[in-house]
Amino acid sequence: MLLAKRKLRIETERMTLRPPTHSDFRAWSSLRAASAEHLVPWEPSWATDHLTRKAFTNRVYWAQRSIASGTAVPLFLYRRKDDALLGAITLDNIRRGPAQAGTLGYWTGAAHARQGYMREAILALVHYTFSRLDLSRIEAACLPENAASRGLLENCGFKYEGVAQSYLQIDGRWRTHVLYAALRMDRRGKTDAG
Repeated sequence: MLLAKRKLRIETERMTLRPPTHSDFRAWSSLRAASAEHLVPWEPSWATDHLTRKAFTNRVYWAQRSIASGTAVPLFLYRRKDDALLGAITLDNIRRGPAQAGTLGYWTGAAHARQGYMREAILALVHYTFSRLDLSRIEAACLPENAASRGLLENCGFKYEGVAQSYLQIDGRWRTHVLYAALRMDRRGKTDAG
């Protein structure tokens, strides 16, 4: 895939979205630690070494390999006015061939939640995915009780598609999720019958 040949960077009104680098460790570990109470209920359980430099280094190498192979687009959200790390967004599990799809995941630091940053990031990544990666479908899942995430997805044009039983392990337990998707050319609800 061509992603590895050019510098991956998405600019939005207030942010720069770019892959993580080794120099992001302090900002990332500080934001994750300060936001743990905000994040842990909605995420897979953190490994005991989650906030270590070694774990972060592995994350950076995974990001580089994933971008080069075209299997994921992991990006950090940096606010341009003060270069503050706000969170991260990833298009993962990119499937080519007949599916032409990927799975969206994201998190925002507690201090930056509900300020429209993730909406801005999702809309930019959706546009990038459909226009530059030529995918047709972006999937997302969240816990049914995560009203903020459900509202965010719906506000970004994702449509509810159903429920997946025991979809992911969140905070140490298998949890049912609600499923959403955005389609490049949304044909849902339309038929050829006229």
